[in-house]
Order: sequence, then C-alpha cells, then structure tokens
Amino acid sequence: MNIILLGPPGAGKGTQAQRLVEARGMTQLSTGDMLREAKTSGTEMGQKVAEVMAKGHLVTDEIVIGLIREKLEAGGNGFIFDGFPRTLPQADALNELLADMGQSLDAVIEMRVDKDEVLVQRVVNRAAEAVAAGKEPRADDTAEAMQERLFVYYKQTSPLLGYYYAKGMLQGVEGLGTMDEVAAEIAGILDA
Repeated sequence: MNIILLGPPGAGKGTQAQRLVEARGMTQLSTGDMLREAKTSGTEMGQKVAEVMAKGHLVTDEIVIGLIREKLEAGGNGFIFDGFPRTLPQADALNELLADMGQSLDAVIEMRVDKDEVLVQRVVNRAAEAVAAGKEPRADDTAEAMQERLFVYYKQTSPLLGYYYAKGMLQGVEGLGTMDEVAAEIAGILDA
C-alpha cells in the first residue's frame, strides 16, 4: 500500500507516518531525510545531491524522483510519501514513476487543520519541548518561520488537494484531534 500524507506544516504528518511505520511496517519516504541520507551515501545519486546542496541550490524534481525510485526498488511493505509531492508537476512525476514500476497510489490523506494559530503554537511548543529535553530544536520551529512555511504550503502545495480530489483519491482526517484519534481515522481509511 502506497499513501501520501498531505497537510500544512505542523499538522502531525511526521508523527502519524511514524505510527504507520511501527503499526504496519510501512516505509516513510521523507524527502528531507532521503536527501540527507543520499548526501552521505557515496552513491552516484548521492554525489549529485551533495554537489547541488553544496552550491546552495534546490535539488531538482528529477533527482528527488531518482531517490524515490531507489527506495521503491529496494522494496518494502508499502510507502508513505511525506513531503512529496509538493507541487502538481511532482504529483505527475510520482504517478509516472509508480506506473513505470507497476505500482499505484492507494490513498491520499489530508490532515486538515483550519486554524493557522494552532499550527504555529504546535511548532513553538515542539521547539520548547526539544529544549526542555536537552535537544537542539529544528531551526524552522519559530513563529516567524512557521508563518513563511504556511505561506509556501498554501501557495505551492494546496493545489494538490484539488488534483487528488478530482482523481477521487483525496480523503480527509481531522488533524486537530489527539494523536490516537487521528491515527484511528487514518487506520479507518486504510482498512476500508
């Protein structure tokens, strides 16, 4: 089973993806994690990623699709796309890749959160919890950075909601529920 988790930053996509990894043995494909891993892998694709990132450039969709292809070829018990696709061209590229590999997308789940202030507070709290635990908080877990991330999300990623709705694939869960409530809603969609 291959799924996409969509939703604004701070909606809990990473938390729910981790729960699916633990409960169902799925593999979380987080673009950021894949890029960091590739950069230090020593593979041909990893060298491309390292060169692009060293120059401070954004990694191309072609490179990201190549990294996803490598992960899919390695096999697994289903994949959770987290942070990809972010744009309509990326959604088309993912569809083509899955079709080339004889796979499909089984569900696109939108984690709905209709209050930006709740999202901002979540990341500020996440930063505070990291500090309290003696860990370094994420650099972008500030109210100002979160406002910018939300702007980018609404501009670039929210069109995917219409894209997947038109394909009859979009299903929503209430992202403001407790972690267990959200997990139960997602499980209900996947088990249907």
